[in-house]
Amino acid sequence: MELSVLVLVVSFVILLLLSVPIAIAIGITTILTMLFTIPPGPAITTVAQQMATGINSFALLAIPFFILSGLLMGRGGIARRLVDFAKVLVGMFPGGLAYVNVLACMFFGAISGSAAAATSAIGGFMIPMMNKDGYDKDFNTAVTVTAATTGLLIPPSNVLIVYSLASGGVSIAALFIAGYLPGILVGLGLMGVCAIVAMIKKYPVGRRDNFLVGLKRFLDAIPSLLLIVIVIGGIIAGYFTATEASAVAVLYSLLLSVVFYREVKFKQMPEILLKTVETTAIVMLLIGTSKAMSWILSYENIPQDITAALIGFSSSKYVILLMINLILLVVGTFMDMTPAVLIFTPIFLPIVTQLGMSPLHFGIVMVLNLCIGLCTPPVGAVLFLGCSIGKTTIARVTKSLLPFYAVMIVSLLLVTYIPWIVEVLPRLFGY
Repeated sequence: MELSVLVLVVSFVILLLLSVPIAIAIGITTILTMLFTIPPGPAITTVAQQMATGINSFALLAIPFFILSGLLMGRGGIARRLVDFAKVLVGMFPGGLAYVNVLACMFFGAISGSAAAATSAIGGFMIPMMNKDGYDKDFNTAVTVTAATTGLLIPPSNVLIVYSLASGGVSIAALFIAGYLPGILVGLGLMGVCAIVAMIKKYPVGRRDNFLVGLKRFLDAIPSLLLIVIVIGGIIAGYFTATEASAVAVLYSLLLSVVFYREVKFKQMPEILLKTVETTAIVMLLIGTSKAMSWILSYENIPQDITAALIGFSSSKYVILLMINLILLVVGTFMDMTPAVLIFTPIFLPIVTQLGMSPLHFGIVMVLNLCIGLCTPPVGAVLFLGCSIGKTTIARVTKSLLPFYAVMIVSLLLVTYIPWIVEVLPRLFGY
């Protein structure tokens, strides 16, 4: 066992250092580890079987639909309308554009379910606008990349669907509902940082729109925001499942972008569909290889050994949960969310359930934890994208990110140690 674990760890680290794509690195690492565990023929067959089994899930059908819906929303003029609506709500305060950035990212993330999409769509509008008004370029980028991650907690969220699969069937609808308060908590914390920075640096007060302009912007944004009501409301009311809701989201996004707003042309659809296929293929490859790695970890009894080690280290629930969070924070800095959820859920879920934490609660804690990794060097995908849009470097942005990191970690600890934040809404709706 010791040799196979050593092969797994060393080969995975070397492949990451060589900048091998994460899905390929996971697949190669799994095959190498199996070759030291079982004969070559069965090893390759087992990897293939586990990859096929890993993506053979009806719930995963929701992922390509939500990806397509997010792309349609991103191309359909939704971001601009959400930014205008956010200006009506919070744009009149000192440093108002920073609040607008956070709120617009929360709205767009809730519609698209993608942190990368929120960074591209909202950051593409807000970062140049904030630069023009005298805000610090690095601060603007830091606001965007941290606020964009809230869309992975506020539904619909593809990573919550992946967690449902990894956990053995936690209700996707319950996960969706449970993500609202933690997502809002993080968003409010980020706004608090923006308020302090705005006071220190004396950022300008935003212009207050008159009533008629505000009303028009609100009415323009309603069709976009209705997607949240239709998808989540339909799931809660029992009209359709989460997978069926994703198909409804595509239909609504198509009508909104092509027919109502008329900002997506039919000639653009092949490009959008191709992008959807590319993104879906990457996600499914990640899921397949991660499930194969999860199998070899289970075969080697690694989850059980880690469980025994953590429980043997301390009898305190709070210490063990803190250690798990620290491990996930480190993991999130170099691993994408999807494989991290699939690999570490089977390892840590048995531990937290022994401590009395529900699988629903742990799912939100894990996703919030890994969201921090998306905007953390060295492999933060959203951080790289935000720096590209903001035309700055990771080294320069990191200093501006520090207070935002602090707030996100405080939010993580609150969500970890106060189950009510996660569980109150699902209980209210009967989950």
